[in-house]
Amino acid sequence: MTTVITNATIVTGNTARDVLYDSAIAVSDDRIASIGPAAEVRQAHPDAEVVDGRGKAVFPGLINCHTHLLATGDRGILEDFGFPTRLTFPVSARALLSDEERQTLALLGTLESIRSGVTCLLEISSNVAGYAPDLAATGLRLALAENINDVDEAQARDGVYQFDEARADAGLQRSADLVESWHGRENGRINCFLAPHAPETCSPYLLRRTREMAERLGVGYTIHLSQSRQEIEAVMAVRGVSPTHYLFANDFLGPDLLAAHCRYVSPAEVALLGQTGVKITNNAAIAARRGAAAPVRELMAAGCVIGMGSDNMAEDMVEVMRAGLFLERVRRNDEVWPQPEDVLEWATSGGARALGMADITGSLEVGKKADLFVVDLMRPHLVPSLRVVSAFVHNGQPVDITSVMVDGAWVMRDGRVLTINEEDVVRRAEAVGHASWRRLLERYPDVPFPITIPPAIS
Repeated sequence: MTTVITNATIVTGNTARDVLYDSAIAVSDDRIASIGPAAEVRQAHPDAEVVDGRGKAVFPGLINCHTHLLATGDRGILEDFGFPTRLTFPVSARALLSDEERQTLALLGTLESIRSGVTCLLEISSNVAGYAPDLAATGLRLALAENINDVDEAQARDGVYQFDEARADAGLQRSADLVESWHGRENGRINCFLAPHAPETCSPYLLRRTREMAERLGVGYTIHLSQSRQEIEAVMAVRGVSPTHYLFANDFLGPDLLAAHCRYVSPAEVALLGQTGVKITNNAAIAARRGAAAPVRELMAAGCVIGMGSDNMAEDMVEVMRAGLFLERVRRNDEVWPQPEDVLEWATSGGARALGMADITGSLEVGKKADLFVVDLMRPHLVPSLRVVSAFVHNGQPVDITSVMVDGAWVMRDGRVLTINEEDVVRRAEAVGHASWRRLLERYPDVPFPITIPPAIS
């Protein structure tokens, strides 16, 4: 079956950053069949379903290179108490979720993702296999990763770092099982990464075994890097070097590594990341909430590919792009760089390169997968449409996105998400969020907590 979106503005996201006006894009099965002047594309596909794109723009789908969907249950709390959190509970509210509650929060995150134009995301979680079927059914393009470490977490909270080889082996086995079950599923729409958590929670044994396994299985691998000052202090105390140099010393850096955050890296670390070809996910919105910023310009100059991610509590990649623009301009006191087109590139083709998917997605080009979203330009905050990409990055909102297509199939059409029962998920997620935090407070009544949890909305 072929679908033609016609009379639209096509933001191709190609290397020339072409924006085509009064144009059309034809999708046959899961691929882009043609792009060009509306009349020519219509003539080439006379039997296609025609979608009128008048007053609309078609963008390449946004790619979220780093997220934890279950953190949607922590909205309104963990954004405002630092990182690592200043709250002193021995465990997180997430650790007390049932399997059904985890599924609900994961779907809540995917709902927000779809509504913000996301067509692909990298989800990192413990026991992600438990809700992988739910994620697969949403129609999104996915990279799934099992979060693993081999540190004694109870002792680490007290600043003592002890590591357990058996724990490392168990985590690696869960990762291998995930890859065996899900990598390449759904006609390649679902893939897997390996995900040792962070330098301070992973031993040299786990780091080396992870890279060996990734190369053997033919998958990428990812890690949180330089995400907090506590991480840097811990690695310096235990290993005697910075986190980046610790990874380098254990042969972990390389072109198949996607490093998340990189907020506090030194010039020497930036150079090392560039020299080894590491990809970076710039999680700008959560970084801004935590008073930090990755040195994006310097990382790019060193040779790093830049993608973008939402990380915790929110899945709105429109906000992530805008935060990336603002944060980098403020950090460098620069009025003109980055440009909106730069930021869109990080969130589309940059993300595709970071996830090893640049041959199939990240831009609207003939032969690539049809991963796209449609924006209604006829909004008070988006007109006049003098520069479409700039208007959307500076002023766009998820509510402006009317439709989302992944792998040639609509997952949202005319404002309605087709693959998730939105009303049911939102209602259940409201109850789950309240219940999980009340459960935590009941279990640890003596831990100071400066918030009064209100009743759930019924």
